[in-house]
Amino acid sequence: MEDQTSARPAPGAHAPNGLGAGRYAPSPSGELHLGNLRTALLAWLFARASGRRFLMRIEDLDRARDAGAGERQLDDLAAIGIDWDGAAVLQTTRGADHDAAIGRLAAAGLVYECSCTRRDILAAPSAPHAPPGAYPGTCRDRTDEERAAARAAILPRKPALRLRAPEGVHALEFDDLVLGRTRGDIDDFVLRRGDGTVAYNLAVVVDDAAMGVNQVVRGDDLASSTPRQILLQRMLDLPSPPAVEYAHVPLVLGPSGARLAKRDGAVTLAQLRDDRVGAGEVLSTLAASLGLAAPGEPVTTAQLLDRFDASTLPREPWVWRVGAER
Repeated sequence: MEDQTSARPAPGAHAPNGLGAGRYAPSPSGELHLGNLRTALLAWLFARASGRRFLMRIEDLDRARDAGAGERQLDDLAAIGIDWDGAAVLQTTRGADHDAAIGRLAAAGLVYECSCTRRDILAAPSAPHAPPGAYPGTCRDRTDEERAAARAAILPRKPALRLRAPEGVHALEFDDLVLGRTRGDIDDFVLRRGDGTVAYNLAVVVDDAAMGVNQVVRGDDLASSTPRQILLQRMLDLPSPPAVEYAHVPLVLGPSGARLAKRDGAVTLAQLRDDRVGAGEVLSTLAASLGLAAPGEPVTTAQLLDRFDASTLPREPWVWRVGAER
C-alpha cells in the first residue's frame, strides 16, 4: 500500500477557535517508533474530535540527546495523515519564558540550590511520608554560608535548582480522561539541572500555557509527572485542571512485554518502508490496535476521526509483534 501523502500537510488547515488546543511534543532524540506514532495519532484524534486546534512542539532542550531527528519526525507524522496548525515550535526558542518562570518562583522564595547527585539522593534516608527515591530535602534549609560551601565543593559542576514544594503537600490527585482519578507523589523536584538545562516539568508547563494548550494527551508512563506540573501551574497562576484536560494513553510494548525498542525489529516508518510496508498500512495497523478499524482495513485519519470515541479506547498496552502490520 502506498503512503497516504508524499508531502507534509499544509500547516493551518484547521482554523483557530476558542476551544484551546491539543498538541504532540516529541523529543528529537531519534526516529519515532510505532508507540510514538500511536500516541501522536491519539493526541490528534482527541484534539480534532473536541474541536481544538492541534499543535506541534519539538522538545529539543536536552542538547546531549538531540539526534537532529525533528524534521524526520514531522515527515513521518505527515506520512500517516496527521496535520497540525501553524509551524512546529522548537522548545529551545522558549528560553526567555522558562527563565522568567523560574525567576518568578525564586522571587517568591520557592527555589533553592541543590548540590546532590543521584547517588546522594538514593543513599540518603527518605523523608517521612515520601516514596522511595523522592528527594529527601538535603539542601532545602541550608544557610547562605552552607550553600556557598556546597557550591564550592562541587566545582566545576554547578548546583541544580529545585522547587520548594509547600509544606505538607506530598501528593496530588487529578481526573484523567483515560485513567480516571489518578494520584501522584510530589517532592522538591528539579527546575533547572546543573548543566543549565531547564527540566521537563517546568518547560512543559510554561510552553503549554503560552501555546494555549488545554488538552494534554501522552503516554501513561508520564502520568506520575502530572501532579508536579499541576502544582507548578497553580504556583505560576497558569490554567490547571479542570481548565486543562489530561489523557494518559497505554503504551506499545515489544514481544517481551517491555517498552517497544529498536531491538524488537522494524518499529519505525523508515524500517518498515525498507520491508515494503507503507505508511498507509502502518496507519491501518495502529487503527486496528485502537479498535477503530478491522485488521488490514485501509483507512484515513479523516475516517478514524468519524469513528473516534474516547470511552471505547483500550485501557491496556498493545503488544507489537513483527508481522502484525500484515
